[in-house]
Amino acid sequence: MFQGRKLLIATKHKKEVVIVPFFEKHLQVECFVASEFDTDLLGTFSGEIERKLDVIETLRQKCLLALKNTSFDLVIASEGSFGAHPTLFFAQADDELLMFKDIKNDIEIIARHISVETNFEGILVNNTKAIEDFASKVKFPSHGIILKSSENNPEIIIKDFLSLSELIIAFKKLNKSHEFVFAETDMRAHRNPTRMQVIKRATEKLVKKITTLCPSCQFPGFEVKQINAGLPCGFCGLKTKSTLSYTFGCAKCDYKEEKYFPLDKKIEDPMYCDYCNP
Repeated sequence: MFQGRKLLIATKHKKEVVIVPFFEKHLQVECFVASEFDTDLLGTFSGEIERKLDVIETLRQKCLLALKNTSFDLVIASEGSFGAHPTLFFAQADDELLMFKDIKNDIEIIARHISVETNFEGILVNNTKAIEDFASKVKFPSHGIILKSSENNPEIIIKDFLSLSELIIAFKKLNKSHEFVFAETDMRAHRNPTRMQVIKRATEKLVKKITTLCPSCQFPGFEVKQINAGLPCGFCGLKTKSTLSYTFGCAKCDYKEEKYFPLDKKIEDPMYCDYCNP
């Protein structure tokens, strides 16, 4: 279905570095970057442009706008967000989603990877020592830093520093007119190698989804639609809240298939049983 076709990658921040190898190897497509399309039009991490759509619709618009005025009908886009982990509430997380769209065959497949491996952070600073300490903590200069005149609604935003001396010069200049300067990690993929690795993991998941075919109709994207609890307790045999099976489903023909013991466990430890350990 995909072999020999041209795939457009909607990015301006070098994400093709981790995306291309997986897609060219496993789908045998020829990859191109949508260099004419500015993905920042749908929102920027540094705050110049607010993201107004939810993440899925933003991805969809990225795909469709990148395809506009081209001859491509196969596209991939990526979108990330940063903040508190959805379950590990005291940990910061990088939440990456990728969307693959095949206009010709009416296919839309999404993959997601959440990781606590991130340097996402921001701090108010008012002296050179503080900015130097922050730079060291967030792995600058391999990872970028953005300076703002204020944390919210800043009038001035400065980025793309390549050395500590450049960063300090810009900080001192901004500090002259603003008592406090807000310094934050640059979360654009090409300025954040840690984030790039999370995008790589999301790409792996996406390729795996695309190449997992429906057993009934052979349509791509046969994936987990539901996680079912009920793994039996190893002591009393009653059902626990732990995963017993996954229900896989096809987006095209509605075929479903249940796979038991997906985590390679057939019984649960009694410590996780609500009856043995209420």
